[in-house]
Amino acid sequence: MKTLSNTAAHNGYLSCHTCHLLSRAEAHLHPLHCPRCGSRLHSRKPDSLARTWALTLTAYILYIPANLLPIMTVTMSGRGEPDTILSGVKELVVSGMWPLALLIFFASITVPVLKLLTLTYLLLSVKFKSRWRPKERTVLYRITESVGRWSMIDIFVIAILVALVKLGALATIEAGAGAVAFGGVVVITMFAAMSFDPRLIWDALENDHE
Repeated sequence: MKTLSNTAAHNGYLSCHTCHLLSRAEAHLHPLHCPRCGSRLHSRKPDSLARTWALTLTAYILYIPANLLPIMTVTMSGRGEPDTILSGVKELVVSGMWPLALLIFFASITVPVLKLLTLTYLLLSVKFKSRWRPKERTVLYRITESVGRWSMIDIFVIAILVALVKLGALATIEAGAGAVAFGGVVVITMFAAMSFDPRLIWDALENDHE
């Protein structure tokens, strides 16, 4: 038996992806545009799952060289040794800089992995029309979307070190290919989170009420 749905979409309203204005869809207007900012209106982000899957898989691929390739090379008196993220964390621990080591490990290793796993979980839950705890999954998405930028701390540290060391003549620091790959992981996962439409989480429940 079908029941009346109280959702905005079922009552002819669409939310703008840009300014979040809730507008009533006019049947005679195609394509639909937001009356406030002029953006195209869609009931769901176009090709949300396909785009998010493509970006997430790309981030998984880039994450490998990001951790295996040197992220920077410190040269002192003509001698230098490249460091990966993990070897840099190890050097900080050996030097007794535990707080900084833990911060970089959390921001550069833990956060990207958790973000990729979370996006994968959300994509699979939507694909298989999971009805389990949609509110908690939506909160999980919001957290994932907001914390991704903080995993750029390694890139910030390298940029600051390069700027400082360039002022002196005792040493030089050069960013490596790992920094480029890692920056790509962070940026791509941010785009992946942005392309995912959290309203898809609730679609399985809405279909039960129709």
